[in-house]
Amino acid sequence: MEQKNAKNYGTALYTLITVFFFWGFLAASNGIFIPFCKEHFHLTQFESQLIDFTFYGGYFIGSLILYFASQASKVDIMNKLGYKNGIILGLVISAVGALGMIPAVASGSFGFILAVFFIIAVGFSLQQTAANPFVVALGPPETGSNRLNFAGSINNIGALLGPVVVSVVLFGSATAKTAAADVKISSINNLYYLLAGLFIAVAAFFWFSNLPKVTSDEKIESSSKANTPLMIMFVAFLLVLAADPLSAYINKLLASDPSNVVDIVKSQYFVYASLAIIVFTLIGTIFAAKKSKEGWGAMQYPQLILGMLAIFTYVGTEVTIQSNMGSLLKTPEFGSFAESDIAPYISLYWGSLMIGRFAGSIDAFNLSKSVKYILYILIPFLAFGIVLLVNVFSGANVSHLYAYAICVAILIVAFFIGQQKPTRTLSVLGLLGVAFMLAGLFTTGKVATFAFISGGLCCSIMWPSIFSLAITGLGKYTSQGSAFLIMMILGGSIIPPLQGKIADGAANVVPGMSGIHFSYIVPVLGFAYLAYFAWKVSRELRNQGIDLDHVEVKGGH
Repeated sequence: MEQKNAKNYGTALYTLITVFFFWGFLAASNGIFIPFCKEHFHLTQFESQLIDFTFYGGYFIGSLILYFASQASKVDIMNKLGYKNGIILGLVISAVGALGMIPAVASGSFGFILAVFFIIAVGFSLQQTAANPFVVALGPPETGSNRLNFAGSINNIGALLGPVVVSVVLFGSATAKTAAADVKISSINNLYYLLAGLFIAVAAFFWFSNLPKVTSDEKIESSSKANTPLMIMFVAFLLVLAADPLSAYINKLLASDPSNVVDIVKSQYFVYASLAIIVFTLIGTIFAAKKSKEGWGAMQYPQLILGMLAIFTYVGTEVTIQSNMGSLLKTPEFGSFAESDIAPYISLYWGSLMIGRFAGSIDAFNLSKSVKYILYILIPFLAFGIVLLVNVFSGANVSHLYAYAICVAILIVAFFIGQQKPTRTLSVLGLLGVAFMLAGLFTTGKVATFAFISGGLCCSIMWPSIFSLAITGLGKYTSQGSAFLIMMILGGSIIPPLQGKIADGAANVVPGMSGIHFSYIVPVLGFAYLAYFAWKVSRELRNQGIDLDHVEVKGGH
């Protein structure tokens, strides 16, 4: 990396982390906006989850376009554009999307709203592609992961505030007894006018900021064979969007009498097929690359393919827990919560990721072992206090959240067992996630609610562990492998709609259990794979002669 104006690095970093705040703010806000749209537009659970589909799909499509364009031109387009200009362009695109939400909501068209979410996410994709390497470049390479962890904590603060702020804007306060049908269009307009204004203001701030110029002369590695699995995954992505119209068209063809409504080919089959195609494509790539490594680029390494599937699973699991939680909390067995009462729980979920990441960053500081042990105990509870404080300021009653301190204590024990080693930490948190999700499935009420929210604690530091293990040993293909891993944010687009389909069709699978409750079998399976990945990738890396106790943990998501 060519780095200039070193004295500006500190200011540049503080400027740069503002975009990390936006990513967390808007992604977490979906937990409030999804149940609002479900009631306002009279949607099924699957249809409401299409918000996540388009939002995280925008990340995938944006990254895919940038990758193929760079491959075709043999030029790193982001590097040619410049990281600073890339962030500015991304912010402007997101601002256009935010302004587009105003006519979209006024039109009453849910499809229009989805298109707007996609535009906002494409802007975020461009911002993230530029901002992550920019943060790493702002200082010594050996402390790059520390800077990313710091930026990730700001992302979590945005995620903590997002549900609360959106709830206040839509419902008047976090505790207002307002139904979605009673929310004025002007409230939604104000929210997106505010977001658009902030995007434009930050873009202008970046434009006039004297940021150091960061460039890269890294050669684009050719990987022609990798194009095929990426395109197959793109088709699988589109299959989710086409699930309902495809099933309706096929059933119409199968009907002997066009006036009769048949339901032979159910739409969820296409959603299941989408997931199966992605999983088997990645698994097939491992076997294909073993036969001949030439032309596969970074995909010739099994740890990367396993990691791509792990990032896909991790993001999907992290997102789907909270995206379906709004509907879960509205069921009788979980308290029949009003629309505006959900925000503190969504905020607590995203706050749980902050709790874990603050604790996970302790090891980055040069402290004695005894001081670290003390901080491992204190920091999570202090972070939990911040989460409660934010909700108190919003007007919410947080007394019913105090018992969650037990879950925080369990996380602390998990950190001591994991010892900050990627494979051990990932194994422990994966198994703990399975245990929490099963506890939520087999109980109801407050215990089950806290068990599901604890999934955020387990997800908190999984990204850096997965990322580090997946790119270990890639050598000159490390940059390309990192790009492939970022694409697998696609999991946030596929897995929530999959859970939505299960929720819509599983009402009577278990007597006395609602479909939305049963659908939480999805994160159980997600955490199970992540625990398996930790075991499988450790064997793979040892076979390559890599010492797992000295794998450097890379930055946070």
